[in-house]
Amino acid sequence: MVLDKLGDSLQSAIKKIAGGGRVDKRAVDEMVKDIQRALLQADVNVKQVMELSGRIRSRALDEKPRAGASAREHVISIVYAELASMIGESTSPSLSKQTLMMVGLQGSGKTTTTAKLARYFQRKGLKPGVICADTDRPGAYDQLKMLCDDLNITFYGERTNDPIGIVERGLAKLGAHDVKIIDTAGRHSLEKDLITQMEAIHAIAHPDQKLLVLDAAIGQQARDQARAFHDSIGITGVIITKLDGTAKGGGALSAVSETKARIAFIGVGETPDDLEKFETDRFISKLLGMGDIKTLIERAEEVFTEDEIDVEQMMQGKFTLKDMYSQMEAMNKMGPLKQVMKMLPIGGVGKISDDMYGETSDKMAGYKIIMDSMTEAELLDPKIVDSSHVKRIARGSGTGIENVRELLKYHRMMQKAMKGLRGGRFNMQKMMKKLGM
Repeated sequence: MVLDKLGDSLQSAIKKIAGGGRVDKRAVDEMVKDIQRALLQADVNVKQVMELSGRIRSRALDEKPRAGASAREHVISIVYAELASMIGESTSPSLSKQTLMMVGLQGSGKTTTTAKLARYFQRKGLKPGVICADTDRPGAYDQLKMLCDDLNITFYGERTNDPIGIVERGLAKLGAHDVKIIDTAGRHSLEKDLITQMEAIHAIAHPDQKLLVLDAAIGQQARDQARAFHDSIGITGVIITKLDGTAKGGGALSAVSETKARIAFIGVGETPDDLEKFETDRFISKLLGMGDIKTLIERAEEVFTEDEIDVEQMMQGKFTLKDMYSQMEAMNKMGPLKQVMKMLPIGGVGKISDDMYGETSDKMAGYKIIMDSMTEAELLDPKIVDSSHVKRIARGSGTGIENVRELLKYHRMMQKAMKGLRGGRFNMQKMMKKLGM
């Protein structure tokens, strides 16, 4: 999960208020100190931390709760609002015809992110094309071409040292594509010739969006990079990479916001689908353990449409093992189980350990192996599976009889749950309330 340690520390701080006794000055001061400690450990600028904690303290002690809200809810909402204000508003490229220019220093993950961004537009139903204008880094051409080929995305590049000409010819070649993404050269530092090259490409391409790719590990140094690139070509958005693997991510987030540059996406993993559209409210909600139901629903809509799962049939109780298999396949497409579960509020699912994630993933994989050993008739009507079938399925899947019976029991439980959703459209809010989320 993105910024796991910071999230755990902030959640621990607000839990003291949420589960404690009276909300008084002592309780607020203790919470504020915990928040300060958490932000400083995440490399957020000291001045920003002190200003933020000062605002939280004064608002928590001086403002009256809104109508219908308890003192605890009031304090938690203040923490949420002030953290969101510190990071600032987000931005996102529109889902329309456009040209995007990717800039950043060497090692920031710019080339990989270019492919991920193309995949993002591809998933949204657009036709992307990528131009490799990085003629400086050995291997940039091969790396980007391989990534694009794997994703079935159009690639244009030349093994020549003519980045300006490559961009010009590439744009002409990709004329029919909805989205054209230009990957530019990076350097080890903000050298003058890098900026000059960026400005020349900018003049040729007239990009609609100019996205700066920053490595989260650089922490507060992100401020200088964002300013330099913005002064040169006018950055319209920032993508922060490797946010899932560094303790300095808080520094990068806050440093970027201080320059008034808006974050568009964050990198949350290694696969082509691990580029997450950044929205400040969703990010803070997830950080504080309140979940991210909006993103979860969006991912589910993308995946379940592709797999054409008949939800209406399921809600009538017509839920076969084949349907369950399709659900598991769809869940895999939504991302790693840990990523998906982190989108649910902690109040609903509790704190889940890495071991529990591993056990659940292993169990789901085992269920699929068992179902692969079943006949079409058994998958469509599990009621016909008697003890002799169970023994045959166990032998065929290399598992035990108890594992097969456990799968059948799990299916009956899922079927019952689906029947319970009968009676109209699926209402996420009602279900969340039932689960106490």
